[in-house]
Amino acid sequence: MAARPERRPRRALSGLVFGVIALVWGYNWVVLKQAMREAGPFEFLAWRFAIASACLFGALAALRRPLRLTHAPQVLLIGLLQTTATFALVTWALVAGAAGKSAVLNYTMPFWVVLFAWPVLGERPPPAQRAAIALAFVGLALLVHPGAHAGLSELLALASGVAWALGVVVTKRLQTRERVDTLSLSAWQTLLGGAGLVALALAFPSRAMSWSPQLAFAVLYNGVLVGAVCWFLWFWALQNLDAGLASLGILSVPVLGVLFGVVLLGERPSSLEWWGIAAIVAALCVIALGALRRHG
Repeated sequence: MAARPERRPRRALSGLVFGVIALVWGYNWVVLKQAMREAGPFEFLAWRFAIASACLFGALAALRRPLRLTHAPQVLLIGLLQTTATFALVTWALVAGAAGKSAVLNYTMPFWVVLFAWPVLGERPPPAQRAAIALAFVGLALLVHPGAHAGLSELLALASGVAWALGVVVTKRLQTRERVDTLSLSAWQTLLGGAGLVALALAFPSRAMSWSPQLAFAVLYNGVLVGAVCWFLWFWALQNLDAGLASLGILSVPVLGVLFGVVLLGERPSSLEWWGIAAIVAALCVIALGALRRHG
């Protein structure tokens, strides 16, 4: 069914907003990699999510949205999975790992969502999604097999994608059962998950943060632009953009992460790693095109 004329400008604006989000998130893999040279991963994340929480709760107050925490156990679990575990694992991976490869492994999240949603939400994957999962595991095998010199950083990045997927499934389960204000949920899970990162920073202290203009930029870029503004824009765009188009848009983030890593950080994936990256991106395309066909 064609979009109604009055919706077309909003959908076009949503597409533009989504492009900005993908560019900001894609470039952030370089920002994070450079920041890890001057800060410990947990301390950096504690600063990032403290700033992001302040911005999100400020937005709630300015928009006069509900500030009260509802469904506390579920929101706490979402925060621990989607913020504490996901970002702790992937940022730790960036300490020694390549930005591009970490981006691709982190964005295996959609495959794990399909697998977890089957038993938890009763969403049986159609044949195309099963084929995409098989293709994705071929790509993973090429990226993390022993000959690819896979190590702890690759396993941490992959685990971050699993934790992110679990957070998505728990979020979806909550949203299908209860009426939840999206901005409030984002703010509270950011605050609670950020508190978990503060606890990690206190429990596992690393070297003192070497504050410099570059590190200050990285903290503000992540806290304000990535963690608050783009998450707010993400939820706004999802309300006005078909799910399939949104899925296609998110594909550009790991691709941009790889390209920025090559151009700006001098990373040089091996030929097998390039094939693995290509297989995972192709599998993501299969899933996104399936969503586009169902919702378009």
